Amino acid sequence: MRSDAAISVKNLTKTYRIFGHPGDRIKQAFTLGRVRFHREFTALKDVSFEIKRGETVGIIGRNGSGKSTLLQLICGILKPSSGSVKINGRVSALLELGAGFNPEFTGRENVYFQGAVMGLKRFEIDARFGQIAAFADIGEFIDQPVRIYSSGMFVRLALAVAVNVDPDVLIVDEALAVGDMEFQERSITRMRSLQSTGTTILLVTHSMPAVRNFCQRAIWLDGGEVMQSGDAPTVCAAYQEHTKQDVRRESQSRKNSHAHLEGSQSGDQQSAKNKIIAIANAAVENERLEVGGRLVLRFSLQFSRSTPVSTEFGLGVLIHNDQGKLIAIFNTIRDNIFLSETVQDINLCLPSIGFMPGHYWVSANVCDRDAMFAYDEFERCASFEVVDEFSLKGIPRWEGEVACAHTWRW
Repeated sequence: MRSDAAISVKNLTKTYRIFGHPGDRIKQAFTLGRVRFHREFTALKDVSFEIKRGETVGIIGRNGSGKSTLLQLICGILKPSSGSVKINGRVSALLELGAGFNPEFTGRENVYFQGAVMGLKRFEIDARFGQIAAFADIGEFIDQPVRIYSSGMFVRLALAVAVNVDPDVLIVDEALAVGDMEFQERSITRMRSLQSTGTTILLVTHSMPAVRNFCQRAIWLDGGEVMQSGDAPTVCAAYQEHTKQDVRRESQSRKNSHAHLEGSQSGDQQSAKNKIIAIANAAVENERLEVGGRLVLRFSLQFSRSTPVSTEFGLGVLIHNDQGKLIAIFNTIRDNIFLSETVQDINLCLPSIGFMPGHYWVSANVCDRDAMFAYDEFERCASFEVVDEFSLKGIPRWEGEVACAHTWRW
């Protein structure tokens, strides 16, 4: 391990044994491994990388790609099946909610407990406690058992401890997604302060703007392997393009399956009803656009030849961000527009979007005229990205919840 490396991971592999039945574990023990009663699942496979002191690195990838397993191996919570992890300095980690906290202890007691685990002496925790309590800002709940805390209070206290114990390495796994906006801004300000003092930060998140704006490097995991490692904007762009290709393949597969709509009917009455109308294809006219740009979503519908559509229906469109938060809903029914089977192609046009920079997913559904049930639903049928803009000083032009068109006058 080089002297300037904060984290060194070499050929790291983690394999789990998956047993089909609890009794299979006993059988496996009695046979001394001669007979196999399990299958193996490899969560991480031969992962290697180094992170220098003072670097901020983002770990990205879809759910199940091995991100959280990697962090738990780095923190020593899990033991690797093979390979090694070496760390220089004190590690402060914020993983899943409640990790390392005793639910029967009060918030105050857990602060002292966590500080002791990180190697701080009592007087050192005493000196930091006021700062930790102020940062968490949970009031009198600091002296209540943490088992009664909400998820937001949990994160506030855990992050307050993590960022105020002067760590050499800070590891954060999606924690900021739980807190409110004011707390998120406070946390990011504190993490930027740690950046400026040379703290190494490892951040797992699904937010591509956060990785691009906050991290110098990014590591993209997929299926337990490192797909790409390098500067954050390049890796984020590659990951998003890969995701878009997956969406296109899913959309094409769906289109092909609907071409055999009648042949796929099994006779089940409910299934047949749901396929009277189907979303055959979805596309975005411009997959990369700026704030205020024109967004056009195109949808193609397909109708069952055996069951004519005798009533009007509606098309609904939902847009979510990368964290799964619903950003906008559109529906022809809401706009008093009722469709018939003469409509096979329909476009949703947004002449000037007010979405913040980031990656967005489009889902669609076809519903009855009363919006009571869906004939068909197509989750994540398309995606688009609103690109970042920066001032001449390198400051992001857009931050917050909504990007509003505006002018300045003086």
